[in-house]
Amino acid sequence: MLALPPLATLLIAILLEVVATSYLPKTNQFTSLTITAGVLIAYALAFYFLSITVQTMSLGIAYAIWCGVGIVLVASISWLVYGQKLDIYAITGMSFILIGTIIINVFSQSVTH
Repeated sequence: MLALPPLATLLIAILLEVVATSYLPKTNQFTSLTITAGVLIAYALAFYFLSITVQTMSLGIAYAIWCGVGIVLVASISWLVYGQKLDIYAITGMSFILIGTIIINVFSQSVTH
């Protein structure tokens, strides 16, 4: 496999996890077998790429980025696709999460081993 930088493998992991999480409601409590299989495969691949990431990036930092970006993306997709209502407190909280993720990536020396 082509060696990708840790932020690239982390981005792939995050995107796969966001896709899987976004499709969870469509599984109908795992009764829709095709969608359920897709969700499980996407989760498995997400964790595979996360495992690659943590070989060269600290686990805590990788997980903080994974969670921060994932929360914002899943909430945004839920708002756009499923009509979830986001109040000012939810938007403010997610903004803080996103700002924290940016601070880690731009300023922290802990991003790589």
